[in-house]
Amino acid sequence: MNWDDPTGTSAPDRLVGPVADREDQAVEAALRPKDLGEFIGQEKVREQLDLVLRAARARGATADHVLLSGAPGLGKTTLSMIIAAEMGAPIRITSGPAIQHAGDLAAILSSLQEGEVLFLDEIHRMSRPAEEMLYMAMEDFRVDVIVGKGPGATAIPLELPPFTLVGATTRAGLLPPPLRDRFGFTAHMEFYEPHELERVVHRSANLLEVEIDPAGAAEIAGRSRGTPRIANRLLRRVRDYAQVKADGVVTRDIAAAALAVYEVDARGLDRLDRAVLQALLKLFGGGPVGLSTLAVAVGEERETVEEVAEPFLVREGLLARTPRGRVATPAAWAHLGLTPPRSAPGGAGGSAQQNLFGA
Repeated sequence: MNWDDPTGTSAPDRLVGPVADREDQAVEAALRPKDLGEFIGQEKVREQLDLVLRAARARGATADHVLLSGAPGLGKTTLSMIIAAEMGAPIRITSGPAIQHAGDLAAILSSLQEGEVLFLDEIHRMSRPAEEMLYMAMEDFRVDVIVGKGPGATAIPLELPPFTLVGATTRAGLLPPPLRDRFGFTAHMEFYEPHELERVVHRSANLLEVEIDPAGAAEIAGRSRGTPRIANRLLRRVRDYAQVKADGVVTRDIAAAALAVYEVDARGLDRLDRAVLQALLKLFGGGPVGLSTLAVAVGEERETVEEVAEPFLVREGLLARTPRGRVATPAAWAHLGLTPPRSAPGGAGGSAQQNLFGA
């Protein structure tokens, strides 16, 4: 399981969770940009993808197969829909977990129209037989359908119309090289900078008819963990607060007060994140401490701490994973307003580097 895998341990009720729930999916359909010009952020990816699509249109050919990797909520599904729109083609959406047999994939491929875009989310979770069938479909636009069983089984070649496969994955390292090499264009989606998320918040607020000032947008963006999906979710919760507790206008103070109600602090940490840090700092002096012990201390499953809370804390530089166990960084002590003891990483008894690596 993985923190960015929708089938993993990511808690669906976390306001700052990266996985979309039903409400997110409904709202995102209305907020999604329709073309590359509207898409905010991912400048390099947009520039490169624009060249790929323009060239394909100029040749009158289907676009190369595209692989998009990155954490949930960064816009992989949105880009797949934009690719279809830019090429003037329909799009078919499915996911790796839904394709457990080669026959499932053959049924989808055989029903594609010429030029159609097939979006395959979580492509790394597709079954191996279907994956091997996909190799031939991507390269030769052909699949072999097996009819019968045992010695009497025969393979019937089935020609496919040219199509564009857009694969999305949160774990690119799990893709086998033969599959990865068949994509003509690959791109990695990066986390967003705060100023990019401010633009996302302003755009979404306009579409949702929410009145928001620049300071309010900046406050929401700063707590969104670099993810547009989380920014849009926080905006909706702040909108609710502003309508009930204020005059409906989202200012910095209103945004801060609303997110305090939902326990999302200034760096985007929620209750679980802070519980892990507080246990690590207050109970274990900053570590090192084993994962199982830390999980017991916060009353959560080991997988929940490892897959849900830790990745963001590590990315923020608040926690380090070392061979000796989990260790808090000086930034963690500062964030919680605590003074590290002399023996803690960053304390007076030694440097952070020495303590982190047991030197």
